[in-house]
Amino acid sequence: MPIDVQSLAIPEVKLITPPIFRDERGFFSETYSRKALAALGVDADFVQDNHSLSRAKGVLRGLHFQIDPHPQGKLVRVTRGAVFDVAVDIRRGSPTFGRHVSAVLSAENWSQLWVPVGFAHGFCTLEPDTEVIYKVTDFYAPECDGGLAFDDPDLGIAWPTAPSKALLSDKDRRHPRLRDLPAHFAYRAP
Repeated sequence: MPIDVQSLAIPEVKLITPPIFRDERGFFSETYSRKALAALGVDADFVQDNHSLSRAKGVLRGLHFQIDPHPQGKLVRVTRGAVFDVAVDIRRGSPTFGRHVSAVLSAENWSQLWVPVGFAHGFCTLEPDTEVIYKVTDFYAPECDGGLAFDDPDLGIAWPTAPSKALLSDKDRRHPRLRDLPAHFAYRAP
């Protein structure tokens, strides 16, 4: 059974569903194959894996990105629970600048989201005790850490939890709106 890859409304962002083989013992899945993904247009060199646990439903993390010289692409998946996952195009000059795409990622649907460099990423948990694992293409560099306001009305993201009820870090409450964000990324036509 091949990996299923779908381009979303912003074609650089991909929804990837690897095959999963279930039986009475449990399941087996090859969750990542560089060779298979490269053949499908996602050719990335991952250097670090991150793992988060969100105890409550309605935890919102994001919208995050890293700037030069350490920008990050991310391959995001859920191993327990479910999230509403979002990628926002922040590449100046892009035909989809300021637009977002979203997908539900869950342990049940086994889907992953490829979020390339030049996109802000965030998610909101749909279930308690949700675990998210994501591969990144560059190491964490606090001096390159950036963010975008999750509740920027210009983005129009319909989060599943009302922004006033979302559980956020103090840092995530203070990110700038898109109109105030410096031009960290420039669009390069394919």
